[in-house]
Amino acid sequence: MNLKVVLPLGMAAMVAVTALTVYPTQSVSADVALKDTMKIVEARFNEDGAVNRPDGWREWIYVGTPVTPNALNGGNAPFPEFHNVYIEPSAYKVFEATGKFPEGTQIAKELVLTYGKDGANPDGSTDEVSGTGYFQGEFAGLELTVKDNKRFPDQPGGWAYFSFGHQSQPYEKTAKAFPKETCNSCHEASAKNDWVFTQFYPVLRAAGK
Repeated sequence: MNLKVVLPLGMAAMVAVTALTVYPTQSVSADVALKDTMKIVEARFNEDGAVNRPDGWREWIYVGTPVTPNALNGGNAPFPEFHNVYIEPSAYKVFEATGKFPEGTQIAKELVLTYGKDGANPDGSTDEVSGTGYFQGEFAGLELTVKDNKRFPDQPGGWAYFSFGHQSQPYEKTAKAFPKETCNSCHEASAKNDWVFTQFYPVLRAAGK
């Protein structure tokens, strides 16, 4: 049985208009949406401005390991160790979604000596089961970079750099930021994306696409 409902003219018009009204989908950029829903795990600072050594950095997202050995740089490379680089996971998720490093990003760099120093070939390489090459030896230091424009307004890009010592473990528990002239100039001149050397880190390159 079909029922026909007769509405007063005014109410019928309201129903018609409501039925035809299209509510647009919210156009919210991914970075704004993520900022509202995901809290970035930030570095822990003390009252004197020193940063605390992060916990569990080896469990962060591993992004790559550049190495510039002494033997390939006239015996005097400025950074001769392997550099194992990790980004804190919540910051990585935002970078993956937006291609931008959010405020509070932490990137850790652990230094590792080349293996077989005493028995190495003249170019610093060693002959191992997989062939001749450069292999990782002992841990030799830990560094951290933090993006925080509010805390470091005078640091280019808001990035501050810290070292917990160039030594074997245990590393120092806290560290003060380097002067901006120490690290930022190189990053500003040569880093591919927001003071970060993403050109050397395939995981970040893939995530940022």
